[in-house]
Amino acid sequence: AMQSAVLLALPAEGGRMERGSRRGEAGEAEKSRMKRTIIKDWKTRLSYFLQNSSNSTKMKSKKVGKQRTYFRPSPEEAQLWSEAFDELLANKYGLAAFRAFLKSEFCEENIEFWLACEDFKKTKSPQKLTSKAKKIYNDFIEKEAPKEINIDFQTKNMIAQNIQEATHTCFSAAQKRVYSLMENNSYPRFLESEFYQELCKKTPITRTTQGT
Repeated sequence: AMQSAVLLALPAEGGRMERGSRRGEAGEAEKSRMKRTIIKDWKTRLSYFLQNSSNSTKMKSKKVGKQRTYFRPSPEEAQLWSEAFDELLANKYGLAAFRAFLKSEFCEENIEFWLACEDFKKTKSPQKLTSKAKKIYNDFIEKEAPKEINIDFQTKNMIAQNIQEATHTCFSAAQKRVYSLMENNSYPRFLESEFYQELCKKTPITRTTQGT
């Protein structure tokens, strides 16, 4: 019944739709210009994050092999990222693309905090653990921190107590909270973004072809 009501209403809308179509064409041109700008901005950020993520491995390995990670993924590879948030985070290019996207949404502190926690959990030395814990607290947790993340007061308090004698689980609760925040909010938006849609296209709009 609803469908027929919508159909009946359409003829009356006709005149208005025609007038709107000219405006629509101008709007489309503007939209496509913005889309190009967005994709260009994104590519600039993406290459920045890719370069920075390769810096840490530069010293350890000078093999040409690792360079392959930073090539544009195949559409099939990019499509895998939509199957699970972990698939996206586990791929260097995917992670850089997600960071570039979060930067465009002004919420990159979430992924930066998550990465800092991942690094923190791998830290062996107790001295380093304590100094890293304090740095994470100063950067992300305390009130007015430069990259303050959105977590509740109780979790913040608990962290403040725990970092006095830092252990690998200091930030577990906060990391889980930020992970689910990204998985439920930013990740679905990333999958719908121009950035991601462009990566999944069979024919890239960039004219340069990359070696294999």
